[in-house]
Amino acid sequence: MSINEILNITEHRPWGLPAGPWKYYQEWNRAVFLHWQVDEAELKRFVPAGLEADLYEGRPWVSLVAFTMENIRPRYLPPFPPVSDFHEINIRTYVRYNGRPGVYFLSIEGGSALSCRIAKGLSELPYRYSKMKRQENAYVSTNTGFEDTFELRYRTGPPLAGKTPLDKWLTERYALFQDAGHSINEFETHHVEWPVCSIGLERIRINYPRFGKLLSDTPGLSHYSTGVQVIAWGKKKYKERAS
Repeated sequence: MSINEILNITEHRPWGLPAGPWKYYQEWNRAVFLHWQVDEAELKRFVPAGLEADLYEGRPWVSLVAFTMENIRPRYLPPFPPVSDFHEINIRTYVRYNGRPGVYFLSIEGGSALSCRIAKGLSELPYRYSKMKRQENAYVSTNTGFEDTFELRYRTGPPLAGKTPLDKWLTERYALFQDAGHSINEFETHHVEWPVCSIGLERIRINYPRFGKLLSDTPGLSHYSTGVQVIAWGKKKYKERAS
């Protein structure tokens, strides 16, 4: 699908496209979503006070999203595979800022040290390198410095016949809010609605010690997607970062 075609599909968005030209193109491919309903008091330990928890039927959620980033590039430049293609895992929760729903990253890891350094420098997102390996229907990540381990073997199922409101609430997010120094940064994105399939988890092992009370080997809900093409705008920096 061309970029212009993607930009013309907006009926699924909760608000209109951002003003101004987009800055980056990227693809989030072969994505596994694992979701947990969590304790709000425990989650608050990890989220800046300036961000409001976005709740579904009164409860917060945390998700681990493991996918393959491909073809990421600035506008007007071609992708450069040694930097543009890498595996990524993010652990995110759902927040609101200035009344707008989005996500907040508790953790973001990439399988390329060079890509992580560049992405962190340009975006101020807290990227860190982890050793990652992906095969068909399997994903493994280790970070000895943080003692983090993720192992997954899965099988994909058919497309969902119909998404529930919770399915959409967990996947259709078009803003990212992240603390950086004395500010909150906002990043807006656009893509078509995620094509979502069922997934069977054949083997799963998740060990992130600092998130031990948030993540477990038995997620409450899971999804698989072949992926989306993503258009991203530049960051907006809000100075009033809360403590």
